Amino acid sequence: MNSMLTHPAYFGSILQFCHIAQAEELVFENEDNYQKQTYRNRQYIYGANGKLSLNIPIKHTGKKNIRQKYKEVKIENDFKWQINHWRSLETAYRTSPFFEFYEDELIHLYEKEYKFLLDFNYDCFEAVSGCLQLEKEFQKTKEYHLEVPQENLQDKRYLIDAKRKRKITLETYTQVFEEKFGFIPNLSILDLLFNEGPNSVNYLQQQQLD
Repeated sequence: MNSMLTHPAYFGSILQFCHIAQAEELVFENEDNYQKQTYRNRQYIYGANGKLSLNIPIKHTGKKNIRQKYKEVKIENDFKWQINHWRSLETAYRTSPFFEFYEDELIHLYEKEYKFLLDFNYDCFEAVSGCLQLEKEFQKTKEYHLEVPQENLQDKRYLIDAKRKRKITLETYTQVFEEKFGFIPNLSILDLLFNEGPNSVNYLQQQQLD
């Protein structure tokens, strides 16, 4: 049984979704500590000036050296980040083949105010899974383990790390601004969705993974 353990993300990278699409069982890490510079609160899209980072602002506890649980992290909604992020997505992808096809399935995520980051990220997963028609049920961990306790569960929590350098060998597809900056691999799953539409899930399932 091909089972994987990974993190809920702000939509998540294409590489993460390749692993998710090819897994038979999916378990989300629900009990870990929050870490900065990860896909937990950021996604990368292809804007008119190249690779663009969209970051969700979070509330800081003000306590140094105190680790905070991922599920306890609150979003800083004093900033109008949802309006800004949706405008950035519109600017980047309005001319893509499938933006208008999917926008009604996604815009509610930017209209509802969320208190906790993890709740928002689970809703992102549900929304994009619906767009992909990726029927993937999942479980949530009930306690944290540094080492995966089950032999048949592959630890792919590393996929949440936005700064980890790895060799990406994903196939190319047509991107809106690639004539200006060339193909940019492993962006947000939304980049694939807006450009490839219903073919996205076939793309994810066909990629050769290490």
